[in-house]
Amino acid sequence: MDRNSNAYTFIFAIVMIVIVAAGLAFTATTLKPLQAENVRKEKMQNILSTIGVDVTRDEASVNFDKFIKQQMALKPDGTTSDDVDAFKLDLSKELKKSHDQQHYPIYVADKDGKKYYVIPLYGSGLWDALWGYIALDTDKNTIIGASFDHAGETPGLGAEINQSWFEDQYIGKTIFDKNGEFVSVKAVKGGASVGDMHGVDAISGGTITSDGVSMMVEERLKNYIPYLKNK
Repeated sequence: MDRNSNAYTFIFAIVMIVIVAAGLAFTATTLKPLQAENVRKEKMQNILSTIGVDVTRDEASVNFDKFIKQQMALKPDGTTSDDVDAFKLDLSKELKKSHDQQHYPIYVADKDGKKYYVIPLYGSGLWDALWGYIALDTDKNTIIGASFDHAGETPGLGAEINQSWFEDQYIGKTIFDKNGEFVSVKAVKGGASVGDMHGVDAISGGTITSDGVSMMVEERLKNYIPYLKNK
């Protein structure tokens, strides 16, 4: 075949595309189990961080089994569903279901003889998804740790939600008021008042992302009220 012909160029291009596509598909298939395992370990790592257990990704599995004593999938009424794996629940998919069909994962931890409750979060920021975890103390009211992350918020602004200076503000805040009513914890534009047990400082210049975090925390936590109020 004439290498200078259009037919040769066309066939050559098709062959190269097929070869490259096959190579990429093979690589993706080969690496998928490793990627899934890394995601699993990172999830464990983030859950543990909210109760003050900071470990490397490789140490996550062993320590997760050491500190997390229960993994439950809650129904809207606060009872548990025994046929659902809490760890495998995908909140992005659960949110697409009707409220009565959703399940709410919760992790019960034991550290130094104290019981803590870790609740996964999922919501929307300025550009893309937000997610994270909040850990409650034995009283099922006081926050002892928070971890947030994002898919694509603005660097230096909304992306600051995964920095310790922002996350640590939630420690010591309470999600119920003195009357036992659920009020959540909100990021306040301009800064929360001194002594405000239900407010933290919003990110300067990242109002929409801060509001997204507030909405995520409130929307997710309110689904756990039946369980949290069950003594």
